[in-house]
Amino acid sequence: MGNNASFKLYYFGFRFRGEVIRLVFTAAGKEFEDVRIDPSQWPQLKNQAPFGTLPYLEVTSGSQKLVLTQSTSIARYLAKKFKLAGRNDEEAAIVDMYADQVSDVLAEFAKTARESDANKKKEIEQKIENEIMPKNLKLFEARIAESRSGYLVPSGLTWADLYLFNLLEMLGEKRVMVLEAFPNLKGLDQKIRNNPRMAAYLAKRPITPF
Repeated sequence: MGNNASFKLYYFGFRFRGEVIRLVFTAAGKEFEDVRIDPSQWPQLKNQAPFGTLPYLEVTSGSQKLVLTQSTSIARYLAKKFKLAGRNDEEAAIVDMYADQVSDVLAEFAKTARESDANKKKEIEQKIENEIMPKNLKLFEARIAESRSGYLVPSGLTWADLYLFNLLEMLGEKRVMVLEAFPNLKGLDQKIRNNPRMAAYLAKRPITPF
C-alpha cells in the first residue's frame, strides 16, 4: 500500500486488545479513524468483521483495500510500516517474543471478564495479582535492564513497549505503587507518558475501566 494510505480501526470503546494499535498510530504520528463500537451495536456489525471479531483495520490506498484482523498482527504490520519493529531481524524477534508474552498475560485478564461466578472470578484476579503479574514484571524488568536503552531492545521504542505500557495500565490505581519495585518498568512507563504525542493522546483519550 502506498504512503498516501488511509487507516480505519474498528474496536470497542475500551482499551484492552485494541489499544496497542491506537498507541502505534500515535507514537508514529500517523492519522487514523478510530471507530469505537458500542457493544450493543456489535451483533449487527459482526458479519462485517473478517473473522467475526474485533479489532480489525481497513487500509485504503486509491482503489486498493486491505482488511486485517487479530490485534497483534495489525500492530506488527503497522510497526514495520512505521519503523517501530526493531532495527534488524534479531531485534524484531525479541520484540515479537516479548509482545507474545504480553498477549499471554492479557489472556489471563480476559478470563476475569468471561467468568460469571463471583468466587471463581476473585480466584482468577488473585492469581493474576499474586502470581502472574509479579512473575512477568520481573521478566520485563530484566529485559529492559539488559537492553540499556530504557526499552525492550537497544535501538529504542517499539510496538512491544507500547503493548507492555498497555498491560501496565491494566493495573489501574495500583500501577504507581507496583512500579516502585521495578525501576526500569517505571522508567519505560514515564518515557511513554512524557512523549509529547503520547501525552496529547492520553489527555484526550476516553476514560474506560480497561
